[in-house]
Amino acid sequence: MHLRSDRDPSGVSSILDRPVVMTGNHIAGATATIWAPPADDEDARAGSRLDVTVVVPTFNEGTNVVSLVTRLCAALRGRSAEIVVVDDSTDDTPEQVSRAAAWAELPVRMIHREPAERVGGLSGAVSAGILASDSDFVVVMDGDLQHPPELVPALRDAVGHGDLSVASRYAGDGRPSGLASTYRRWVSRSSTLIVQACFPRRVGRVCTDPMTGFFCFRRSAIEMSRLRPRGFKILLEILARHDLRVRELPFTFAERLAGESKASWRNGVAFVHQMVNLRMGRMSRFAAVGALGTLVNLGAMALLVNGPLEVGYVLAAIVAAEVSMLHNFVLQERFVFSDLRDGTYRWPRRLAHHLAFNSVEALIRLPLLVLLVETVHVWAVLAQGITLAVAFLARFLFASRVVYRSPRSEPSARPLRTTVEV
Repeated sequence: MHLRSDRDPSGVSSILDRPVVMTGNHIAGATATIWAPPADDEDARAGSRLDVTVVVPTFNEGTNVVSLVTRLCAALRGRSAEIVVVDDSTDDTPEQVSRAAAWAELPVRMIHREPAERVGGLSGAVSAGILASDSDFVVVMDGDLQHPPELVPALRDAVGHGDLSVASRYAGDGRPSGLASTYRRWVSRSSTLIVQACFPRRVGRVCTDPMTGFFCFRRSAIEMSRLRPRGFKILLEILARHDLRVRELPFTFAERLAGESKASWRNGVAFVHQMVNLRMGRMSRFAAVGALGTLVNLGAMALLVNGPLEVGYVLAAIVAAEVSMLHNFVLQERFVFSDLRDGTYRWPRRLAHHLAFNSVEALIRLPLLVLLVETVHVWAVLAQGITLAVAFLARFLFASRVVYRSPRSEPSARPLRTTVEV
């Protein structure tokens, strides 16, 4: 059997580049084990290229994997497809995969990664599965049954002549019902908003749920060498490093019926690390402009308060804020959002949005400024600096998501989406 092993700099393909030996239905490398279809399988005999590979990363999902394979086989009956399970488990998941594969209607392969080989966490597992595939399309989904297997054919068909289809919890009638708590739902929505703000062109304009783990892509549209898989959000990695034509299908994120959720505070740390590695360029430029604007703001305020006019600190703060707003808008247009100006509103409207939001934000900050000065007795200029730092993230999110968004009436700027009833 041929294993695709495109080289990638992350090292996740290393377990696929080793010499392998056929032993029954297993292909065994030095320490990695890959379950392969029986030798008399029709696709194996013909050596034909499959249409779609379903990549399922698993970690201690022994109670779900048999049902998952059963439902996938039923959903994909009559299609040229295979299932590749990439397993990092410490329980009986490998045995359960082998058990399910013995009678499965579709070819099932398993890559079991030993602890030393678990490069990149879940994203690394998905990358290993993609590299092991040789099909035209790849579907990625979780192994806990919160992603309905019955949606897989619709995801595959939705790609059409595009590059990527995404099962979204936030498009159309989609629902994140399976998120176990209000806190997790809040974290999901907040992280989605931050991602869309940081990548407004490649993510914000085309995808409502870049944090989902359920999607399908055309194999030829993705350059694996661009990916640096780390953490849990491989779709974010794919979107942020490619310009893709995207379709979305709303779906309901199901409740977990068996096993334990793998979500933890480490996921948040991994997400922050991934965001820093992916692209803090725009935010860094925004921060630099904001820092310079803060100096302009504080300089203007100090001049008004301590200069010959001796203006009161509240009025001085308002005037300084307006001066810095104009300063920041000019620099943002040139250095931060220059690639987003085409296809957005004209500059007078962008300026109006910018001034309106920042004026409201400045008025909201005033009570905090007064509190710091009058109650805590902080020096007025220092207090102004504190309130500006607090408002930084809000200003960045507004600029990315509102000031430089595409008008809904402009077809060329709208994402390509479709709704499929399942």
